[in-house]
Amino acid sequence: MNEMIVNGNKIHFIGIGGIMMSSLAMMALKDGKQVTGSDRAPSALTEELERRGATVYYGQCAENIEKTRPEVVVYTAAIHPDNEEYAAAVAAGIPMLSRAQYLGRLMTAYRHRIGVSGTHGKSTTTGMLSAICLAGSSDPTVLCGAELACLDGNAFRIGKKEQLVYESCEYTDSFLSFHPTVAVVLNIDLDHVDYFHSLSQMKESFYRSALDAECVVVNLDDANTKETFAAYPKKVITVSIDSEDADYRTKELRFEKGCGVFTLMKGSEALCEIRLSVPGKHNVSNALCAAAAALACGVSADEICKGLFAFGGAVRRFEKKGSVDGVDVYDDYAHHPTEIEATLKTAKTLGYKRVVTVFQSHTYSRTAGLLDEFAAALSHSDLTLVAPIFAAREVNTFGVSAADIAARMENARAFDSMEQTYAALKEEVQKGDLVITMGAGDVYRIGERFLSDGKN
Repeated sequence: MNEMIVNGNKIHFIGIGGIMMSSLAMMALKDGKQVTGSDRAPSALTEELERRGATVYYGQCAENIEKTRPEVVVYTAAIHPDNEEYAAAVAAGIPMLSRAQYLGRLMTAYRHRIGVSGTHGKSTTTGMLSAICLAGSSDPTVLCGAELACLDGNAFRIGKKEQLVYESCEYTDSFLSFHPTVAVVLNIDLDHVDYFHSLSQMKESFYRSALDAECVVVNLDDANTKETFAAYPKKVITVSIDSEDADYRTKELRFEKGCGVFTLMKGSEALCEIRLSVPGKHNVSNALCAAAAALACGVSADEICKGLFAFGGAVRRFEKKGSVDGVDVYDDYAHHPTEIEATLKTAKTLGYKRVVTVFQSHTYSRTAGLLDEFAAALSHSDLTLVAPIFAAREVNTFGVSAADIAARMENARAFDSMEQTYAALKEEVQKGDLVITMGAGDVYRIGERFLSDGKN
């Protein structure tokens, strides 16, 4: 199988339009492979793949396999054996690899492999590391779960085989297929409750994901991460905003327009002053982890300072979308209570009259499992408008709805449709408000519509 991955010329991707799958397909095209794939509908990513030479089919069916006759089939975690196209490939005896397995086999060609894991902050920290590497003389390959300004709006970059920076996803234990030389663990919270049934199961998976690494970067400010790696058998590099026990920490931390400014300390040695261009205390933690991982790979403190200052954020990570009639509109991908709370606390520091949140929960299982936590996190908003749950891969066997979140809160209203949610936003918003659309589904469309309607 490894020989086929390296030398096979015809690769078919089921679910090619996903942000990570499309990046892998782009890498295959760059390597001269014949790339085909399928997805449910056209998108900017599939259209870009077609421009670069891939053949993309819309709709997933057995005929796609018959047409393409690939040597290897790669599929996303959302594709199951009952998928017609998947079943046809199996019946034809074609080697099958999950996205994680495919990436895991590709990455062994890279000397430094920095894998960024955590329940929250992965894309931002991967972006920070990418900006750091690009600030120096290295030529990194990057695979991120979000589009990055430092990559010209792309979620990937194809560089040399010296350095691979990648987002290490925990869902369905995907990261157990990867082989990092430096493993970064930002935080661990219970999530993906359709797969992980307990926090202890998640901790065990995160621990196992780092066992191949030469060292692990651990955020001591996250209690679950600190506990999980207390007995890690290899080298541990610790970071903390406050603890003097950490290998790397901040000194004289302050915030200017919401963005952290601090001296990066290694023990009692001051390495450099870091000025961030993204707001929030949580991004100070992300920056510390990125800096520690970069230093472990021989990157200089000067390059770290330049890269972190240059990093302007990721798409859908507290991204300012625009302003209209005295209202600023932001969008954020946050869909777990911990990251929702961190984002809203940051928003509250920016001096707006009110923070108005339009929230769309992602998956019924996560909503049902974390109802109280969602309500507590969203309570940091002055007003919350709760849109219908984004189903993603699920059906509602839980009997849960947006109203179950709003019922646990003050200053919250729930709606049965996106149209009703938008109408309520238009009715409620006031000059001087910060409006933030929040969630991993399509809630961002409400903010875009609000801006568009206001300018007409």
